[in-house]
Amino acid sequence: MSQMLALVILMLILFIGDLVAVRTKAWVPSIFVCAVLFLLGYWTFFPQDIVALAGIPPVVATMMMYLLITNMGTLLSIQELKNQWKTILIALSGILGIIAILFGIGTFLFGYETILVAIPPLVGGVVSALIMSEGAKEAGLASLSVFAIVIYVMQGFAGYPLTSIVLKKEGKRLLKQYRNGELAIKEPEVAASLETPNKELKLFKNMPEKYNTDFFKFLRLSIVAYLAYLVSTLLAPIVSVSPFVLCLLFGVIATSLGFLEKQVLQRANGFGFAIMALMLFIFDGLKQATPDMMLGILYPLIGTIVLGVIGMYIFSFVAGKMLKVSKEMAFAVSLTALYGFPADYIITNEVIKSLTDNEKEREVLTSHMLPPMLVGGFITVTIVSVVIAGIFVGFL
Repeated sequence: MSQMLALVILMLILFIGDLVAVRTKAWVPSIFVCAVLFLLGYWTFFPQDIVALAGIPPVVATMMMYLLITNMGTLLSIQELKNQWKTILIALSGILGIIAILFGIGTFLFGYETILVAIPPLVGGVVSALIMSEGAKEAGLASLSVFAIVIYVMQGFAGYPLTSIVLKKEGKRLLKQYRNGELAIKEPEVAASLETPNKELKLFKNMPEKYNTDFFKFLRLSIVAYLAYLVSTLLAPIVSVSPFVLCLLFGVIATSLGFLEKQVLQRANGFGFAIMALMLFIFDGLKQATPDMMLGILYPLIGTIVLGVIGMYIFSFVAGKMLKVSKEMAFAVSLTALYGFPADYIITNEVIKSLTDNEKEREVLTSHMLPPMLVGGFITVTIVSVVIAGIFVGFL
């Protein structure tokens, strides 16, 4: 197979995934569609190295992980998130619920290593799934390497319908309060601030904007990622710290110091390509999956997702009670761990549109429901899952 034919086939698969997700309003996740097509391809006519052949060998995917995780760190500002401290505590309690139930019950049912590999992808996105998949592969655990990817692919099926159900209940409750004059519109500062890039570069404030080229943005991002890698190697004799966890931390520090701007990868026009490369590399892990292996991981797959959701509900319910947040909103915030952004944004908007046609009522619901959902997804998928993956991969 030629390189360009391989690339065309892979791009077609990614596009079909997006198309199905758009047509079904994200009820059928794009990653699920892509995973099924990749499996069918590997079981029929795909060369085993189709992703590397298309131009994304492992070394390129690793580079993208460094840049993407450092870029994630640029999104975090303590100042912006402090208004949503309750949301953060609830999101963390949901993750704690997953960890507690899976280690408490899941270990006896599925084994310690299976649970270790399952948790980070279950509470995170593409990056944590990739960290655990690569870690399992290096440890010689081929089926668990595939398991990390499959659990990431399938978790949305639990998350999407459950979130929609609980958000509809919450929306009806808020609408009733608003119509009774008990609820006012809230300014969604956090939602706005998470979506609006900060242009301030304190360390380069005297530099003309024309010199802040795409390559200068990439250079600064690479420097921060390299420093994270350097510190992880220096710490290696004392303590094992994943360079990816440090990338996150260094991204936060570099942004607060004014060395990096927010969403620097998006502004350097590199975000789409980086995500594409990582998605292809994730699906590349499915080449090890035989039909027998897929049947073998079906039981732990369903079991870990069900147990994880139960743990999430129990812990978020308790946290919601203590923080005086409705059980529906608390559970919805916790469920963002199963999909993150942009699914949290899409589902919330879909629910709001289905509840009322009145523009003013939609504004009120958006102001109360969207900020916690965005922050919940940001904290769980972007921050915590990468930290957990960085810690757990050391135990494999």
